Amino acid sequence: MQNSAPSASERSAEKVDLSVQIDRELLDQVTHLSSNPSKVIEVALRQWLRGDRRSEDDLVRQLPRNPTVPPKGEWND
Repeated sequence: MQNSAPSASERSAEKVDLSVQIDRELLDQVTHLSSNPSKVIEVALRQWLRGDRRSEDDLVRQLPRNPTVPPKGEWND
């Protein structure tokens, strides 16, 4: 028994129509990226749910962890 990935027609059959209210400016930006805004929004949601994001997109600065404690006897070197 082989399990294969669903074909494009099977995936489109699984999709659900959804109505979303967004700002006009945001829609203009999404439309600028692609002629199919629903695909852009779908990809963005998938990335967000997986936790995929680039560090340069974050608005917060990542703080380094506390440095490791040096071995005994190296404190006053």
